[in-house]
Amino acid sequence: MAKKEYIYATGKRKSSIARVKIIPGTGKITINKKDIDEVYNLDTLKAIVLKPFKAVNMMEKYDVVATVNGGGFSGQAGAIAHGIAKALATTDPDVHITLKRNGLLTRDSRVKERRKYGLKKARKAPQFSKR
Repeated sequence: MAKKEYIYATGKRKSSIARVKIIPGTGKITINKKDIDEVYNLDTLKAIVLKPFKAVNMMEKYDVVATVNGGGFSGQAGAIAHGIAKALATTDPDVHITLKRNGLLTRDSRVKERRKYGLKKARKAPQFSKR
């Protein structure tokens, strides 16, 4: 049986779920079969995705193939970063420690609060008038 040539992990953020494969390569990042520059125009979102690589100085060591669905741009970027961090953590115990210290392995559990009856939104109440 052939040895697996990639590392797989799943990352989550808000309502986004990212399935991430890291493959030894040159640092090319593909998201939903598109290059990262086509998907994210903002440098802040690219920085979120690249944060796990920068934390462990492995920018040019792995290629990333990510499939992400659900949520918006920011949530998807966070989900991809979480998936990359989880995949990198399996490569080396020292890398795992570094990523954990930087808070990249922890799932960000903040999600949108549900709407309650009698209110307009999750916490916004209708305008009150005494008379």
